[in-house]
Amino acid sequence: MTIHKEGRTILFVLLVALVAVIWAFDYFLPGQQVVRNVVIGVSIVFYLLILQFFRHPSITIKKNPQHILAPADGKVVVIEEADEPEYLKRKCRQVSIFMSPVNVHVNRLPAGGTISYYRYHPGKYLVAWHPKSSTENERTTVVVKTDSGTEILFRQIAGALARRIKCYVTEGQQLEQGQEFGFIKFGSRVDVFLPLEAEVTVNVNDKTTGGKTVIARLS
Repeated sequence: MTIHKEGRTILFVLLVALVAVIWAFDYFLPGQQVVRNVVIGVSIVFYLLILQFFRHPSITIKKNPQHILAPADGKVVVIEEADEPEYLKRKCRQVSIFMSPVNVHVNRLPAGGTISYYRYHPGKYLVAWHPKSSTENERTTVVVKTDSGTEILFRQIAGALARRIKCYVTEGQQLEQGQEFGFIKFGSRVDVFLPLEAEVTVNVNDKTTGGKTVIARLS
């Protein structure tokens, strides 16, 4: 288990800040041993919570061109037919995964291929399960074209706590299935838009593991 690069600066600054708080407490309120111990305990718990958020576990990817892998750890919150107006411009099968703050927040490519489209959209910070979050929140839209010619669209969506989306792809880039493509800080959601004929293999409320759980099969 390693710490993701997106968290290293935050964790260092936070550590310095917490040490400074404890030092200031000792300097201005000496002799308050019980309260000091409480402050130290709360600081350690808080730091460990932030630390676990940026964990980056190593996983084994089982690649299969017929499978669509979960792009993130989390819970399936939406499975439905929906119009995709930005790029595909047709009715698709949508699968949405909600990431809570305790989930691993690394985002992984659901299918291998060439990045045929990428856009960043600034926006609001509605709660990630809000119906309008996929069209009004800050988000990125990525489309990967598989070797068979099928285009899979997936969208990183910021939430009420997730105020920073990181996406590492560029158009024309060739990426492998399960490869890391981004990171969202502090709770969010990823939508995946599939062809209508795709067989969805998960149900609402199922837990997913990014790069491992098969969420659909292509025909």
